[in-house]
Amino acid sequence: MKTRVLIVDDEPIARRGIRRYLAKHNDIEVVGEAANGISAVEQINELHPDIVFLDVQMPDLDGFGVIKNVETSTDPAPVYVFVTAYDAHALRAFEVHAVDYLLKPYDKERFANALVHARQVLERRGNANRDLEPLLESLRNLRPLERFVVKDKKRIFFVSVSNVLWIEATGNYACIHTAKDSHLLRETLAHLEEKLAPHHFIRVRKSAIVNGASILEIRPMFDGVYDIVLAGGTVVSSSRRYAHKLRALLES
Repeated sequence: MKTRVLIVDDEPIARRGIRRYLAKHNDIEVVGEAANGISAVEQINELHPDIVFLDVQMPDLDGFGVIKNVETSTDPAPVYVFVTAYDAHALRAFEVHAVDYLLKPYDKERFANALVHARQVLERRGNANRDLEPLLESLRNLRPLERFVVKDKKRIFFVSVSNVLWIEATGNYACIHTAKDSHLLRETLAHLEEKLAPHHFIRVRKSAIVNGASILEIRPMFDGVYDIVLAGGTVVSSSRRYAHKLRALLES
């Protein structure tokens, strides 16, 4: 049985280079190519490749965003070989977490070694994504979230964090509300709160976070509870448990 490979890179010359190196292996089948992160997510979900050569630095959705947004039901999970121009400091993080990489520009010997390593990991595929998770978590914490990736049936699109008025918990999902519409995300409110800039987004009750920039008015109600009026007239009520965060905003 052939090993199924997907190539993901926004540079055509880089994709051609990977395809050329893979062509020397009769037991490899290139099942597709993607020139951006959104296409990569769609193809991984549809084609279920064994190995993905994945560019880290792409516009719109980078390599880490691709992995994060692949359907968790995709089983067995693919093995990822990162293609990157990151500096040596970042590369040490890849090595620590046993994720192979190709540093641009690379030669055929380095490519061959990465392919051998990927196929070894493929044999113990159940551990592949567990090796990735510590690295992904460390990278998620480097900077606040700037936009949400929304999946709507077969469509994937972006919603800028700055356009979100408030976020509401809906079971194990979160509903982001903008002035025009709402979208469900497959994330808990607690997880989202960790990724949002704390000075811009404020937890006002267990099931709600508001964008501080969208607050028009804060109305004291009773017993330490507030009504928060947002742009467009939406009113979100706070709870006493989180009232201190609103008071800090009022005093700032």
